[in-house]
Amino acid sequence: MHESLTQELNKAIRAIKDYPKPGIVFRDISTLLQDARAFRRSVDALVHPYIGIGLDQIAGIEARGFILGGAIAHQLTSGFVPIRKKGKLPGEKVSIAYSLEYGVDEMEMHRDAVRPGDKVLLVDDLIATGGTAEAAVKLLKEMGADVIAACFVIDLPDLGGRSKIEALGVPVRTLIEFDGD
Repeated sequence: MHESLTQELNKAIRAIKDYPKPGIVFRDISTLLQDARAFRRSVDALVHPYIGIGLDQIAGIEARGFILGGAIAHQLTSGFVPIRKKGKLPGEKVSIAYSLEYGVDEMEMHRDAVRPGDKVLLVDDLIATGGTAEAAVKLLKEMGADVIAACFVIDLPDLGGRSKIEALGVPVRTLIEFDGD
């Protein structure tokens, strides 16, 4: 009997206590990425709802969103758009500031990465407070993209990030939830 995807993800995702600071449990997908079967099943599960809808671009948030987004773009025969921390991209960029727990940061993408009307799927490994994903959605929409959905392997529902993205009119898809983190 095959174990469910949820069971497999529970086994494949490492929990690191007190990282990056005391009281936090960091959900590390590097162990999932090392497990070929779990990685493949995760990507397949993220891809499945979007097969055949003609996505133009998959936008991945630095850095784990690049890994997942690249695999998803390959399976959907879509382009890939990196959304990076400020100062990491050459060429003409657009940027957006967003709030962190202690301060503000910026993310950027190339100005010509999406065209008005492009159907875009946003991808990252985890949704927690939603600040980074919310900024990415706003940046994509500012460039005229139609953000079809945002997908993540992990949701930390107690932190409320999903509702921030859904409030922007973007459906959210996740594969597993961890409470209380």
